[in-house]
Amino acid sequence: MREIVLDTETTGFDPQSGDRIVEIGAVELWNHVATGRTYHQYINPERGMPQEAFEVHGLGDDFLRDKPVFAKIADDFLAFVGDAKLVIHNAAFDMKFLNAELGWVNRPKLPWDQAIDTLDIARRKFPGSPASLDALCRRFGIDNASRTLHGALLDSEILAEVYLELIGGKQPDFGLTAGQGSGPSVAAEADWRPYRRPDPLPPRITDKEKAAHAAFLETLGENALWNRS
Repeated sequence: MREIVLDTETTGFDPQSGDRIVEIGAVELWNHVATGRTYHQYINPERGMPQEAFEVHGLGDDFLRDKPVFAKIADDFLAFVGDAKLVIHNAAFDMKFLNAELGWVNRPKLPWDQAIDTLDIARRKFPGSPASLDALCRRFGIDNASRTLHGALLDSEILAEVYLELIGGKQPDFGLTAGQGSGPSVAAEADWRPYRRPDPLPPRITDKEKAAHAAFLETLGENALWNRS
């Protein structure tokens, strides 16, 4: 199952009043596991950035001036999203802006039922408790110290962790269900493999631990099982 955790940054609150998207960030999940594929794009809103928006996002007119307009990135964005479920915090806000932008450039709009609203999930799961992204990070012990300014890709990465906690911290099934069902979609899932990690994980065993292990093996002598012919 493919899901896209998505966030947008905008110049304001209402596209019908002239506000536009200035940044889109998205993270791909497969069966609730991050694949390493992301989508990130800054966008020229073709209007001035209000001071209050600049203070929140840190994106000024000079920075955005040479970025592509939405019409130039719409097809790439739709290709990345495809028909995957869109995991969004306060989905009504982002979907409203995305569909306004898509409509202005004569592209198909995203169905509302394609979105999964983590804000709604959090409010139902923890009624009466704060449900902002920062509040949920505190609840689940997720480090968001680098979130000094709102950024779409960083917020998507953080939201992916929050989403997995909200749905119970589901772990991958290691392909044990791959043989169930039939048809092209099942076959595609069975053939899927996680993407190669861009940077190898650092070793967790220390030189001191390696030396202690070697010393222990020496105490077992020549009659150790692995020394027998």
